[in-house]
Amino acid sequence: MAAGSARDTVIDAMPWIQTVRPEAASGRLAKSYRAGVERAGRVFGIVRTMSLQPAVLDASMGLYLAIMKQPGELSLAQREMLATVVSRANDCHY
Repeated sequence: MAAGSARDTVIDAMPWIQTVRPEAASGRLAKSYRAGVERAGRVFGIVRTMSLQPAVLDASMGLYLAIMKQPGELSLAQREMLATVVSRANDCHY
């Protein structure tokens, strides 16, 4: 979309999302963060956006792992490639 479009306006108006820093996490959230570090080497921002709702974070990660890591017709590399293409088409850097 061209600069100054409706999409640019929406992005510019995006609210700030309160998150819990990894070093401040406790309980269920700390466990989820540790699992993320073990899996990916760090806690990504997209994970931190769900930090105020650890049950939602766990459900989201469960869905992600079921889609991306379970045996199926597509390899992990093919699934990641599809996720990248869809994210690009949606103008999303995740």
